[in-house]
Amino acid sequence: MGIIYAQEENRDEVINEANQFIATGNKVLVKDGNFPKAEGEYRKAIAKNPVNPTAKYNLANAYYNSEKYDEATHRYTEAAKIASAKSEKHKAFHNQGNTYMEQKKYKEAVEAYKNALRNNPKDDETRYNLALAKKMLEQQQQQNDQNKDKDKDKDQKEDNKDKKEGDDKEDKKGDDGDKEKEKGEDQKDKEGDKGEDKKDEGDKEKDEKGEPKDEKKDKGKDQKDQEGEPKDQKQQQVQGKLSPEQVKSLLEAMNNQEKKVQDKINAKKAQGSKVKTDKDW
Repeated sequence: MGIIYAQEENRDEVINEANQFIATGNKVLVKDGNFPKAEGEYRKAIAKNPVNPTAKYNLANAYYNSEKYDEATHRYTEAAKIASAKSEKHKAFHNQGNTYMEQKKYKEAVEAYKNALRNNPKDDETRYNLALAKKMLEQQQQQNDQNKDKDKDKDQKEDNKDKKEGDDKEDKKGDDGDKEKEKGEDQKDKEGDKGEDKKDEGDKEKDEKGEPKDEKKDKGKDQKDQEGEPKDQKQQQVQGKLSPEQVKSLLEAMNNQEKKVQDKINAKKAQGSKVKTDKDW
């Protein structure tokens, strides 16, 4: 029994010391507005009596008023967890909901207010905050959907732009290829023209100089034309044989010519040598 009594006496001493730290923290925070000193006093109380929800709840309120919302949320969660009275749980969850509202974490705020109402369904302030949190959450979701649509449209525009730029590059590349092809064809045509020009110059030069082989051939042909082809000429003579009428006419003509010649010879013989006489003056 003595041991139990000593433990209970020691426990009461611990609780009293923790409460003293809490009171000091409340005083310096409210009267002096000295948050750092108040925070220190609350931490001493929590260290002395970790199961005291009041120290954690008051520290959470101090963080909330200093706009340190993450620290406040953490301490409200601890206070609600160790609190045994529903009123204490209700206050912790209610203020936790307020902290989430300041951070625009409306989904978390809705859950915090619901937990507060589970511990005190009659609190109108909590009920009002819950309705407000639901409305803000709905607006936030609508805004997020609109932003997603805008982002989707923006991404689509960017994709279309990239695609268009890619198509333009391909078209430009194709145009450059066509230009290079046309350039190559022009170069080929020019080279072909040069080749034709060289060929024409070569033909002209050949025409001026003459082709020895062809000239010789033509010369031989002209010579043959002048001299005649014996074989062909003979054939022409054979083919050109006189008819009997032509032969007869030719013989008569020769006889007549011979007769005339003979007549002239006979006439000269009959006249004899001409005698010289005196000249008549």
